[in-house]
Amino acid sequence: MLQSPPDATLADELARWLAERGLPPQSIRALAGDLSQRRYFRVAWPDGRHAVAAFYPREIGATQARFDAAAELLAAANVRVPARLGIDRERGWSLVEDLGEATLYECRAAGWPWLLPRLEDAVATLGRIARLDAAAVVALGSPPLDAELLRRELVQTERLFLAPAGVLDDPGVAAPFAAALDELCERLGAAPLAPCHRDFMARNLVPVEGEGVGVLDFQDLRLGPAAYDLASLLNDSLFPPPELETGLVAAAGIAGPDDEGYLRAVAQRALKAVGTFAAFAARGANRHLPLIPPTLRRAARALERLPETSAAYARIAPRLASRLGAETFC
Repeated sequence: MLQSPPDATLADELARWLAERGLPPQSIRALAGDLSQRRYFRVAWPDGRHAVAAFYPREIGATQARFDAAAELLAAANVRVPARLGIDRERGWSLVEDLGEATLYECRAAGWPWLLPRLEDAVATLGRIARLDAAAVVALGSPPLDAELLRRELVQTERLFLAPAGVLDDPGVAAPFAAALDELCERLGAAPLAPCHRDFMARNLVPVEGEGVGVLDFQDLRLGPAAYDLASLLNDSLFPPPELETGLVAAAGIAGPDDEGYLRAVAQRALKAVGTFAAFAARGANRHLPLIPPTLRRAARALERLPETSAAYARIAPRLASRLGAETFC
């Protein structure tokens, strides 16, 4: 993967770009990133205004274009996304409204009484995303989350987490589990697809005073399983206790947390997230490692309930037991 220039170099370039636009900044601060080639900066001006600038290397210029097009589509559907303040595709810069420094994940210490209304607003936002025109979403250019892509996403988890953990050492256990995941993804991808954010979890949602939650990182908007975004919201980074999860699932129009479509989305998404966290760690970004045990527990809960995975999961469960950790919700 090609690397972006160092943050200090990019900050100097950003300062020049803003000055050319008549917006010389007071300060520029690099924001933490993970695996993406994109780099983010928080910009402040002497009059108290602030914004977020994103840099897209030329190699991923199409991602910048998709972000802009998706932002327009979502804003028209009353989804709260950052306002676009400026874009220069030739130089790779986008300037957008700063919705706030703390995501829902970073606000988790506020507790469930504070988080619940924000999660309810997030569920309502999912309804608006799901009602987007499917043809317009397809036109953005991202491939659908179909059975093939859903299964391919789990390969990283097998390679970077399950195999190093010794879970797949016995071919007599590994082969049935792989076959079960194949069937899970086939069934999940065979259901009617709907517009979805693709990464609708607490680290991409920002509480906006008086406006519910703002949505970030939506450039991968595409068609996917109907329950996929809900599974992300409730099983990646924040883990509502059972009674809250039941209410939020019902608010989304799903019969309950044991609905097989929802469970399949939970199993796939949670397993995928474990692989993502392991990939972050492999590149030296360890801050998400504490999320692996609770995310893995969510995957395990779904795998043991689904007809196509329960038997195969039972055979690997003893090998995963030490990786599940103590039960926590937030």
